[in-house]
Amino acid sequence: MVKEKPQSMLDFNAIAPGYTVDILATYLENKGITNYLVELGGEVKAKGKKNNDNYWTIGIDQPNETPTDDRPLKAIIKLKDRALATSGNYRKFYIENGQKRAHIIDPHTGYPAKHNLLSATVLAGDCSIADAYATAFMVMGLEKAKQFLSAHKELQLEVFFIYDENNVWKTYSSETLKERMEVIP
Repeated sequence: MVKEKPQSMLDFNAIAPGYTVDILATYLENKGITNYLVELGGEVKAKGKKNNDNYWTIGIDQPNETPTDDRPLKAIIKLKDRALATSGNYRKFYIENGQKRAHIIDPHTGYPAKHNLLSATVLAGDCSIADAYATAFMVMGLEKAKQFLSAHKELQLEVFFIYDENNVWKTYSSETLKERMEVIP
């Protein structure tokens, strides 16, 4: 590996938070806990409902590149007996020669993935699966991710994508997810 910047590093913990959430959820289930929400670094798994008999609600951040304490939401998703993970290119990036370079590397090129997909949220049975596919979709980009989902319905993944179309944020979501979510304009 050649590093032009000494502070550059490879970080292989891409699916560690999702896997850890699954381990913690299994621990709770083994203790007989039937209603819970486990969250670690934005990766989430929910089972059952909250005390007030409502779904767990998870906010999906707007893909703002400017760090602020106020993180406005782009969507709210109702979650029950599912896991959720989001991957995006708007928090971990740098600018080089006027070009944005995100932290997600395209394995075909060895360079940061470059396309109009800003954020990929995936719902699955396990958080490690949701986490892995969220990152994979960020590598694929919007159109290839949609093609993959169409060809692999057996995976039963649900998605919420935020993408840039001519400097306007647009969204795409699975039909099955639309009834359990609110997109915020």
